[in-house]
Amino acid sequence: MSLIFLNGLPIITIELKNPWTNQTVYKAKTQYQDRDPNEPLFQFGRCLVHFALDTDEAWMTTRLAGKNTYFLPFNKGHNHGKGNPVNPNGHKTAYLWQDILTRPSLANILEHFVLLEGKPKDPLTKKTLIFPRYHQRDVVQGLLADAQQNGTGKTYLIQHSAGSGKSNSITWLAFQLIQLYPQQSTDPLFNSVIVVTDRQNLDKQLRDNIRDFSEIKNIIAHAKHSSDLKTALEEGKKIIITTIQKFRFIVEEIENLGDNRFAVIIDEAHSSQSGRSADTLNLTINKDDEEEEDNQDKILQVMKGRKLSKNASYFAFTATPKPATLEKFGRPTPDGGFAPFHLYSMKQAIEEGFILDVLANYTTYKSYYEIQKSIQANPLFDTATAQKKLKAYVEGHKDTIASKAEIIVTHFLENVVNPKKMKGKAKGMVVTRSISAAIRYYFQIQQRLRQHNATFQAIVAFSGKKTVDGIEYSEDSLNGFPSKDIEDNFKDDKYRLLIVANKFLTGFDEPLLHTMYVDKKLQSVRAVQTLSRLNRCNNKLGKTDTFILDFYNTTDDIRTAFAPFYTATSLSEATDVNVLHDLKEALDDVGVYETSEIEDFNHHFFNGADAEQLSPIIDTAAQRFNHDLDLEDADKIDFKIKAKQFVKIYAQLACLIPFNNLHWEKLHWFLKFLIPKLHVRNPQHDQLDELLNSVDLTTYGIERVTLNQAIPLDADSREINPQNPNPRGYHEDEKHHDPLDEIIATFNQRFFGQWNATPEEQKIKLVKLARHVATNPNYQTQVVNNPDTQNSRLAISKLIKQAINQERRNELTLYRNYASDADFQRALETSIIRILEADRNNPAK
Repeated sequence: MSLIFLNGLPIITIELKNPWTNQTVYKAKTQYQDRDPNEPLFQFGRCLVHFALDTDEAWMTTRLAGKNTYFLPFNKGHNHGKGNPVNPNGHKTAYLWQDILTRPSLANILEHFVLLEGKPKDPLTKKTLIFPRYHQRDVVQGLLADAQQNGTGKTYLIQHSAGSGKSNSITWLAFQLIQLYPQQSTDPLFNSVIVVTDRQNLDKQLRDNIRDFSEIKNIIAHAKHSSDLKTALEEGKKIIITTIQKFRFIVEEIENLGDNRFAVIIDEAHSSQSGRSADTLNLTINKDDEEEEDNQDKILQVMKGRKLSKNASYFAFTATPKPATLEKFGRPTPDGGFAPFHLYSMKQAIEEGFILDVLANYTTYKSYYEIQKSIQANPLFDTATAQKKLKAYVEGHKDTIASKAEIIVTHFLENVVNPKKMKGKAKGMVVTRSISAAIRYYFQIQQRLRQHNATFQAIVAFSGKKTVDGIEYSEDSLNGFPSKDIEDNFKDDKYRLLIVANKFLTGFDEPLLHTMYVDKKLQSVRAVQTLSRLNRCNNKLGKTDTFILDFYNTTDDIRTAFAPFYTATSLSEATDVNVLHDLKEALDDVGVYETSEIEDFNHHFFNGADAEQLSPIIDTAAQRFNHDLDLEDADKIDFKIKAKQFVKIYAQLACLIPFNNLHWEKLHWFLKFLIPKLHVRNPQHDQLDELLNSVDLTTYGIERVTLNQAIPLDADSREINPQNPNPRGYHEDEKHHDPLDEIIATFNQRFFGQWNATPEEQKIKLVKLARHVATNPNYQTQVVNNPDTQNSRLAISKLIKQAINQERRNELTLYRNYASDADFQRALETSIIRILEADRNNPAK
């Protein structure tokens, strides 16, 4: 054993092993566990940290407790996972003595990182000694060095997974930023550091940490209101903690206080679980199934159209960066893309044991339905839209939800409660597609819990009020306690199931959550955020696994959603802005508004005019659209779709690109207020209401497709593409109409027939194979962007063959036909190529 002393006091012990003599780091851990923790040298608080070390791996602990000693990895990470990379100049762990334990580094760690957490009056044994993990020190030191060299006005994206210890990383960064001085300057680089978060505990943690670090009093301010924030900024408080909802005010005040310099740390990953925040400019109606706006969207919306102030730098932490977030905060790459400044991946967090792999036990179900006409007539309906409407009708039907509720309750009782998962404390979440579905699930689950004489109840969570079957419901009326108490009450043993509709899907960190039941389409960032509610470890209760039962998504759907965020996420290229030219031209041609009206509206709006002055301008254009112009229903729908698209795309792009196009900015604000007053009548809506009144659900069945299947993810870095905002509109003449009899027959054939017997199911197989090809990393470069037609054709054949090999076990008959029948092979490849081409030609589909 080796010791490191400071002024004669031992501060670090090291147990170093050599694998070449069959002595590894695991032997070092065992030796520490065999030490008597009551010996003075090994008593808690006598030394800062104990390192177990060999030439390949480094582990550490700050508290020796015999066999219960818990070691944390202190490794760099390798291939976005655990371990260390090969060191061409020596041992893999040489960084420990060449960097970490050098005099300057160790002095910095002692001054700025080491923490003894706990109340001043707590006995030493009740406190916790914190020593930074490798990536925590690395990200803080890297950000400080870059800011010191490059000054203010910069952006930084930190992609750190759950389990990375973001709370401590943010507090360490905040404290050290206020003490950062530019090279050869006696003035600090930042006058104030603003931490933007939705986590109440972060405020206390910051205050406690700063108290431990510094003797300076009253350097932290918590700004609950805009007035508090304004006062704190003007008074020059060193660290100001506020919420995402105040971000708009922060950006504006920073611009006003141009003589001061600010660092803004954005704790994005923990989104608010209270639903969509109020926005005075948000004039849209909150639909029943509308998704919650997450913090990335809120932040980018605030920064829309603003050139970053040179007196502020932004440090954004997130585990799941969206394309726009990468483009706004990420670092440009040589090939024209964007990447995070620092990475601690989901893969590394899982492999190092800081979070659980939520895809390790995934069970999927498939529904089968049969419907019949309840009328004698045989009207025509748009086929594609009718099929979607019928599926939504069936999935939301009370009999369908009753069947799934029975599966949920039975599974939870038999596989979570009775085996006493997590010492009998494990809880579950039911994720539904809408508020109506959540309420119906609540009644069905509560009824079955009573039938099974369960000793616990369910809680339902949704925003606002909702009328279902003629009765208005709210969280308070259903749960019997105020909405604000849901999170606290869910910790009680009295409640074990939480049924949600767009609430608690992000930012809800409950280590008691073990099982999730999903009945909602999940894609991309939303899928990762939702399922990751389960990944928090709970060592005290022995949480070693998680379980997901999914009624809606396939394992391929979930794999596709998680793949970009498992290791390193980067953006392939910048967003194309040409679509705004096309949209504006199409909107101008209709004649709904005049240029003078746009100018007049913006003049009044930005000079603080009240609604009485603005309304006449908007009403004039609305009158023209609704009554004066001779527009067909389809033309009106097309205009409104394009107007909404212009507003949305401009808002996204304006936060990325410092536009100088004043016409776009003015049209954006004019349309934002005009759109709610544009009245359109969609004949399809009336027809689809007629459709649902013309059918009855006669048969519903559900069967398990996969059981406890692990969903493997690719360890390679993944690029995501920028949002593809192509102009789209409403084209009635492109829709295909069929008689109701044929629509019902196709629907029943698709959802009730045998898998290998129907053409519709064969189509599903082809689409699945095409998806494999489209998600192959070589598809874009070797096929789509390949100017050589012959080589492109050879490449696509190779990728199709790879896709079929991937599905070999599931589709053995198809594989045999493909391998043995040349005609079948050609026909299959042609069909897959047509599907891929159709998707490329219709990206808005």
